[in-house]
Amino acid sequence: MWPQTYVTSQDGGFKYDWIPGGAVRITQGANWGASLAAAEEAVSKAGERAPNERRQPIVLPGVTHGGSALLNVEWSYQLDALSSVFMLIVTGVGLCIFVFATGYMHGDPGFYRFFAYMGLFMFSMLILVMGSNFLMMFVGWEGVGLCSYLLIGYYFDRQEAANASRKAFITNRIGDFGFALAIFGVIATFGTAQYTDVFARAKDYPLEILGHWGLLSWIALGLFIGACGKSAQLPLHVWLPDAMAGPTPVSALIHAATMVTAGLYMVTRTNVIFQHSQTMMLVVALVGAATALFAATIGITQNDIKKVLAYSTVSQLGFMFMACGVGAFAIGIFHVMTHAFFKALMFLGAGSVIHGMHHEQDMRRMGNLRKYMPYTYLTFLAGWLAICGIIPFSGFWSKDEILWNAAATRHIPVGWLVWIVGMIAATCTAFYMTRLVAMTFWGKEKFLDAHGHTAEHEADLRDHPTPKHHGHIPHESPASMWVPLAVLAVLATVGGFVGISTAFTGGKHIGGRMNIVNYLDPIIWNPTTHYFGTHEFVDSYGRPPKFTEARVELGVLSGEPLEVRPPYGEEGFNLAGAVEAKLHSETATEWLFIIISLLVAGFGIALGWLFYVKNPRLPDVWAARLRPLYEASYHKYWVDEFFGWAITRRTMDAARAVFAFDSKVVDGGVNGSAWLTRLTSRLTGWTDQYFVDGLVNAVAAFVIRLMSPLFRAAQTGFAQNYALVMVLGLVAAVAMFFGADILKMVRSIFAFGL
Repeated sequence: MWPQTYVTSQDGGFKYDWIPGGAVRITQGANWGASLAAAEEAVSKAGERAPNERRQPIVLPGVTHGGSALLNVEWSYQLDALSSVFMLIVTGVGLCIFVFATGYMHGDPGFYRFFAYMGLFMFSMLILVMGSNFLMMFVGWEGVGLCSYLLIGYYFDRQEAANASRKAFITNRIGDFGFALAIFGVIATFGTAQYTDVFARAKDYPLEILGHWGLLSWIALGLFIGACGKSAQLPLHVWLPDAMAGPTPVSALIHAATMVTAGLYMVTRTNVIFQHSQTMMLVVALVGAATALFAATIGITQNDIKKVLAYSTVSQLGFMFMACGVGAFAIGIFHVMTHAFFKALMFLGAGSVIHGMHHEQDMRRMGNLRKYMPYTYLTFLAGWLAICGIIPFSGFWSKDEILWNAAATRHIPVGWLVWIVGMIAATCTAFYMTRLVAMTFWGKEKFLDAHGHTAEHEADLRDHPTPKHHGHIPHESPASMWVPLAVLAVLATVGGFVGISTAFTGGKHIGGRMNIVNYLDPIIWNPTTHYFGTHEFVDSYGRPPKFTEARVELGVLSGEPLEVRPPYGEEGFNLAGAVEAKLHSETATEWLFIIISLLVAGFGIALGWLFYVKNPRLPDVWAARLRPLYEASYHKYWVDEFFGWAITRRTMDAARAVFAFDSKVVDGGVNGSAWLTRLTSRLTGWTDQYFVDGLVNAVAAFVIRLMSPLFRAAQTGFAQNYALVMVLGLVAAVAMFFGADILKMVRSIFAFGL
């Protein structure tokens, strides 16, 4: 599969100017063909997995690095239930986005560069999900990070895009640091990076109950930090809304098919590590719930159509992490799939609106576009109903299962709190998505009343060639753009049937092994039985078996019934269990929660219709009444400003302090030593000049002045005087050499005479 996608990434970068009019067609054909081939292979590989009852992972060997005696690194591929699901999502949804992009980016001067980046993006994501070890996952992980930087900053001459790409890159590096530490921890603990070996050894480690931080808890924490960065969870969510600075197909690819789901893939892939730590399960659930509600409340007040969808993505990612935190990993991946369908549809639909509105993104300047863009409108409705959670659209099945598992979980003690927060977030989702549809497709036509453009929109217009039919009247997008919308609309409508709730099927997941819960079962570890793929031995509340047959599965040969305690001990208040105790029926309990979920979605839709269709003045009235809350939501709770003040500005202050220390202390010391050297040299020079040389010059001058008269007197110019001096000198020399002998002789003469 990946060779086809690699061809896509490479072919997009070549120009075929030597073929008259063929450059764009060849690039389109290469991208479509490679993406279609990759999608077809993903479908065939997924189909091969269904009949296999054991469903053991298939590892396709590649290059084995010699490494060392302690660690061998393989470049090999692992095909199992999880990787095949993601292969389908990445290639299938990616194909629709590629087809849409050929129409959306038509005429753009960077057309070839754009598709080169897009193909490389898909290639990196496939490496991430198909790798058989943590190191290959990290290669793909960094690959999608690099491609997101390139695509978000695609319009590199725009300051907004440049800032957004840097923000995404730096924020993800924070998460990647935690992920890298976790990988080091995995290798140090298990001595290998291969999934099969790591998970086989990890399942035998003891469970770490709430409040206990063992080795696996710390590894899970590092993994989750990495997931928060890639999947935009609090507090590392700030990069994703700004990623809208890239072209709309990029937004669809990032939000629906590739980058933001990488964190969910990683958490689900390592679920055996996470489920060994009840503390980390609680952290994942609470962070997911907080993110879902936080982003949903922001989406209520945003006016940029892409910003609304961006915060919707952050919120839906929170729902996925909620599912993982309560132990419903398969349901989390189910929501990844349904979300890919309806979110790709809505982003591409928004791109169609922007294209038809001549690159206008402010919903306050739209209205009644269903009259001008019927195909876009009808397909967008499917995505709207799916994300609101209306039966039978795909989003209902996955979102309802997430909320049900939150209420029924025995993995964490506060599942009821996660359920309440999830219900509030679901209400907000239905409200702001109805607001988006109403402001864009319903109501009064406002684009005729607003002819101006903001500076941001003017910059966007400069980066997109003016359409031939430029004006203020919207127009429907070409077939290359609305046909992918139709395909995604069908998937958003019926895609949820692969995971129909057991409440609708008499307590069983219908569809056999092709039901997504059954299909993903082999990669999910059960902390009760300590087996992989044992959900059929646990009831819908996650409770362990009580019957004789279960004793064989648990390795107990006695025929006596066995009561197995919950894996983490007493789980606290269980909301679904408490309701079942009143209703005395598990099926009735689940149906009650389904009805509540539908009522919540209906309430959010009705409220949105009341505010933005029935009485459009209500938003301004309530915004004035709730001004502090409105301002907080509109300004995104000032998180960016807080980070700018607490991190960016403090970092700059620290940088300035370090610069001052370097310039004043470090450089000051160096410069001070130079100054001291110069001072010393000057003192030495002064001493030498005025003391040493002065003393020498003074003594020499004194001696010369003293002796010069004598020397002048000796220079008479008469030869006899010079002869006298020579004689005297000779006498002196004789006296010097023979003085002692002469003295002795004189003494002897005197002594003899006496």
